[in-house]
Amino acid sequence: MTTVASFQVRYTQFLDQRGEPTQPLPPLAADPSRLIPLYRAMVLARTFDAKAIALQRTGKLGTYPSFLGQEALAAGVGNAMRPEDVLLPSYRESALMMMRGVTLAELLTYWSGDERGSDFSAARSDFPVCITVAAQCCHAVGAAYAFKLRNEPRVAVCVLGDGATSKGDFYEALNAAGVWALPLVFVINNNQWAISVPLALQTAARTLAQKAIAAGIDGEQVDGNDVIAVQHVMQQALDKARTHGGPTLIEAVTYRLSDHTTADDASRYRDPKELSEHWAREPVLRLRNYLTHVGAWSKMDEEALLKECPERVAAAVEAWQAIPPPRPEAMFEHLYASLPASLAPQRSEALQSGARNG
Repeated sequence: MTTVASFQVRYTQFLDQRGEPTQPLPPLAADPSRLIPLYRAMVLARTFDAKAIALQRTGKLGTYPSFLGQEALAAGVGNAMRPEDVLLPSYRESALMMMRGVTLAELLTYWSGDERGSDFSAARSDFPVCITVAAQCCHAVGAAYAFKLRNEPRVAVCVLGDGATSKGDFYEALNAAGVWALPLVFVINNNQWAISVPLALQTAARTLAQKAIAAGIDGEQVDGNDVIAVQHVMQQALDKARTHGGPTLIEAVTYRLSDHTTADDASRYRDPKELSEHWAREPVLRLRNYLTHVGAWSKMDEEALLKECPERVAAAVEAWQAIPPPRPEAMFEHLYASLPASLAPQRSEALQSGARNG
């Protein structure tokens, strides 16, 4: 018997759960002060997340998917991307969208059921939130193929959950990206749960990163709670894609500390002991411990940040609540290039209804 091929899956971590280095840090962390913006972004994101849940509980937002515990993935991926790159997010990427310049008010607008929240003032080329699981993988292939045809030094970044790797869309997109050598980075947010289905019941594969092997592309795993590791691995993948090196699949291993969405109750299927164990590995405390240890962050800094973030979120809530509601007929305006005759009476009725109600 002859072995015709063999493969490895690399795992990258720089900070352990206590915030202590496990190996020499990469250049991006040589100056600890460069990590402070990442920490600030993570704390702001967590503050926003808590407020969004509170707003949903009081009936002001629709169903909302928390990203609690996954802030390092957002900060690391977002900080590595260039403005001209394109993000194709799933519904759990609010923190990453913030890193891309989407405002808190825009996020609140979207999650209140108003599609005007997808009309980003910044990141104009980024795709809107994709609710359909794994559909954005195919969209990412299309965007990346366009970049290649135009010879543009841009990269499509597709973020998906572990549950999405069980969908056919994911495998088809992975295969196309590989055979066409596209400038595309797939980032799997492996938070261990696809709603109530644990990873062990989704796949028999030891890693999700190894799913890249069948597509002939690079796949690697990273500690998704270590923002330094996430940015380092992401930067390498982006540089490779930008210089015609082809796509990469990154599996960021993290954990969903929240319910799947505000319509879920994870206590019905998740062991509280497991949740407690993962709280000890969460990313925000990990980075704060490191910054404090090296003298780059103080108690005074922390107190100031914990005062600033709620104020910024409160200002965003106020700005969002001041936005006039959409006109009833607006639902017809971006549905078709030319409105079908069958919908014209409905639009007229919506106009009349809007006029009656001021």
